[in-house]
Amino acid sequence: MPRALWLLIIGMAVNTIGSSFLWPLNTIYIHDHLGKSLSVAGLVLMLNSGANVIGSLYGGHLFDKIGGFKSILLGIAISLLALVGLTFWHGWPEYVVFLAIAGFGTGIIYPPMYAMAGSVWKEGGRKAFNALYVAQNLGVAIGASLGGLVAAYSFQLIFLANTVMYILFLGIAVFGYRGITVTPAAHKTKESAANTVKNKANLQALFILSSGYLLCWVAYSQWTTTIASYTQEINISLTQYSFLWTINGAIIVLGQPILNGVLKHLSASLKLQILIGIAIFIVSFIVGGKADAFTGFLVAMIILTIGEMFVWPAVPTIAFELAPKGREGFYQGIVTSVATGGRMIGPLLGGIIVDLYSMSALFTVLIGLFLIAIVTTLVYDRRIKTEKQVAVKVS
Repeated sequence: MPRALWLLIIGMAVNTIGSSFLWPLNTIYIHDHLGKSLSVAGLVLMLNSGANVIGSLYGGHLFDKIGGFKSILLGIAISLLALVGLTFWHGWPEYVVFLAIAGFGTGIIYPPMYAMAGSVWKEGGRKAFNALYVAQNLGVAIGASLGGLVAAYSFQLIFLANTVMYILFLGIAVFGYRGITVTPAAHKTKESAANTVKNKANLQALFILSSGYLLCWVAYSQWTTTIASYTQEINISLTQYSFLWTINGAIIVLGQPILNGVLKHLSASLKLQILIGIAIFIVSFIVGGKADAFTGFLVAMIILTIGEMFVWPAVPTIAFELAPKGREGFYQGIVTSVATGGRMIGPLLGGIIVDLYSMSALFTVLIGLFLIAIVTTLVYDRRIKTEKQVAVKVS
């Protein structure tokens, strides 16, 4: 792997360690420490994710205009200012305001990092995105594990720890990313009519694929919101809950070489990879829906982790392959914002269903969402294939 990609991997790990101190515990903090209902907690996280969506789209746009280095620095600066504020003022409603600002800042960071990863190692294909994904989850494993321990001692220290990690991330970006040159597409050549049609088809394919990706994230986000709160109600400790995310990250880091071997042996396309992952997601939520003790949720988390290893890296890889030259940041911004949109809708939807009905009803709805995602994955590239067949016949 190129040195530039290693720097991106290290930065991604540090960034995620910092954010993982807080995000798995957000709902618990709002519900148990600030005394708000699950529906209110869902609204707060929806606001945070909404700001993140806007930040992601803006970050992708910035990458295409000014390059990755300046875009990432801006995102870190905004996030860091919010985290400093959160360290000193984390009551109600200050918590909501600073969380939203931090969401906007972190949203800016991710599209440039993924677009830079694809650009500095184009011949690596999905490997560049897999590497960032593994780094992200290594950060989750470390951050969530430490976060549970720190929160058990003092929740206030969580905010300070997050801030310190972002200061470290800022240092890595300032001294490491300046030398990573990815030329922004400031001047574009006029596209031919054929390329315009192709680009429209590719963008439509990305939107269809992303709609299923959104539904998967709506379901996945329940693990950090409604399911997190439910584990507390059935007397699973905060340390045990955080350990689930440690297992999640550890499996991803240690299991990635095995997964790569399996996919190579199967000669799996990215579409098949996603379909297998969604099917595994369904099995995980069936197990989780029947769990009433820590061991049941542990098994469900292990299965869930295997599923996400198939799905999460595949979607940004497809987005990079679909993107026309000079629009890589925009396409990665769509993918990142869609994932965040799922995390935005998920807490509110899950909170309302649980408040009005039950956890059992929630799991049933989530399995239905996965079935819809299977359909969108099956059909997303149909127009592209049709136009290729027409082009072959014409030629």
